[in-house]
Amino acid sequence: MSVVKKFVVAFCCLLLINGFGIEPLSAQVSPLYRPATALAAKDLAIIVNDNDPLSQQIADYYRQMRKIPPEQLIHIRLPARRAILTKGEFEHIKQQVDEQTPKHVQVFALTWLQPFRVECMSITTAFAAGFDPAFCSEGCQQTRKSPYYASEAAKPFDKHAWRPTMVLAAHNLAEAKKLIDRGIAADFSRPSGSAYLLKTSDQARSSRAGGFKTIAEKFNPFWPVNYLEQDYIAGHQDVMFYFTGLISVPHIGENHFLPGAVADHLTSAGGVMSGSSQMNIMEWLKAGATGSYGAVVEPCNFPAKFPNPGVLMYHYLRGSTLIEAYWKSVAQPGQGIFVGEPLAKPFAFPVQMSAN
Repeated sequence: MSVVKKFVVAFCCLLLINGFGIEPLSAQVSPLYRPATALAAKDLAIIVNDNDPLSQQIADYYRQMRKIPPEQLIHIRLPARRAILTKGEFEHIKQQVDEQTPKHVQVFALTWLQPFRVECMSITTAFAAGFDPAFCSEGCQQTRKSPYYASEAAKPFDKHAWRPTMVLAAHNLAEAKKLIDRGIAADFSRPSGSAYLLKTSDQARSSRAGGFKTIAEKFNPFWPVNYLEQDYIAGHQDVMFYFTGLISVPHIGENHFLPGAVADHLTSAGGVMSGSSQMNIMEWLKAGATGSYGAVVEPCNFPAKFPNPGVLMYHYLRGSTLIEAYWKSVAQPGQGIFVGEPLAKPFAFPVQMSAN
């Protein structure tokens, strides 16, 4: 039996923490004995803000490097460097986008950092599913769930009528090019790296860490996962996954992130792109990660509102793209923003692998 086949068979029985209890993975995904499919350039549309020169430059570079078809470059006009859109402003823009989007497109990439919110919800979820107050909450409450969570759907728009969305942007063009180049370099590289799941001294921000030890135990026969009870790691040269919970994570620049690496920290304002007193998720990308996730408004510390590392690694290690694996790992994504190079697929296979 191949390593991939053993991996998938074993994880059909993996217990994944969903934030409100424990559910067998077999109840959520089918027991496939083959790698997962991965989205490609034909499946993605780039949305560019023509009022933002940097957005235009990033979109042009990404389209060229990923060979995105020209008809999948969608032009809109948003107020540049404004943090929040109103519902009315967004719905006018969303209508324009929907009219321009080819029906076969499954996911979006946005090439700006601001605006990053639509009133009370993240702009990535707003573009993915449309504005809906059910994605928001006043106080500590649950929000609308994603049908894409832990899904085996190969085409999210075809299956769920959602187009998962990721911000592909940076503070300058040089940083954006590095991010894009890392994502492309990751493709089919099948890196030998490790995962680091940290339960920190910050009890409130370690709310999802209750499942980390079980995840490590189940993955370790197939992928190195380190469950650690400490506040940070430093000096590691093999970081592929890094999940933690702190207001600010020290020493991240002292680690080496492999191309395609994913890292995030559970905190209340990590995705606030206009600046806050908490560490911004863009710091992970500057340190060398290829994708991250953070809250744009106070979500409280519900694990379901943040990535589930077990779900993410399960889909990513089988060959899904970054945008697929990351989106499938968040049960309630309304208050969080996804950033990174969406088509990075380090564990994908250039051709479909035989089941034998």
